[in-house]
Amino acid sequence: MNHLNRDDVWQLLSQYTEADYLRKHHLAVEAAMKWYARKYGQDENLWGNIGLIHDFAYEKYPDQHPQKDGEILREHGWPEHLVRAVMSHGDHLDIPRTELLEKTLYAVDELTGMAIAVALVRPSKKIADVDVAAVKKKWKDKAFARGVHRDQIEKGAQELGVPLDEHIGNVLEALKENAQTLGL
Repeated sequence: MNHLNRDDVWQLLSQYTEADYLRKHHLAVEAAMKWYARKYGQDENLWGNIGLIHDFAYEKYPDQHPQKDGEILREHGWPEHLVRAVMSHGDHLDIPRTELLEKTLYAVDELTGMAIAVALVRPSKKIADVDVAAVKKKWKDKAFARGVHRDQIEKGAQELGVPLDEHIGNVLEALKENAQTLGL
């Protein structure tokens, strides 16, 4: 399985994830991963598919995330470096993120949620109406999107070597390019 087919990845995701909001999270992470793949001259299909699948077993196994995701991917014959990429985005597993793919997944995962939460409280509910300043303003309000781990976003940007404001702008751009798919 060196070349991942997006349809196959989506089918696997759909077997485990039924909630629309979770599927949209996967689509958002896919969009951000593809954006960064283009920026870094990497395989856009591969990176997008890793973003698409990264949390696929969360709905069924929330207390075993992301190790259960990795186990299932292994059972499906996924290459170990891709299993590792998925599993490395869980800090509690203590898997050092050494590859650019791993660092990028970690960096975009929580940030997509924050950006979308900011869009959803806008009167228009459109990502097009969100900029870095809007995200940073809501960032300071700890009651807003309290499930978003801001420390992980900061750590992810640092590991990726991209200043936080630039990283937020990059992810916003990726989400804006995919606003229709995301319903934003």
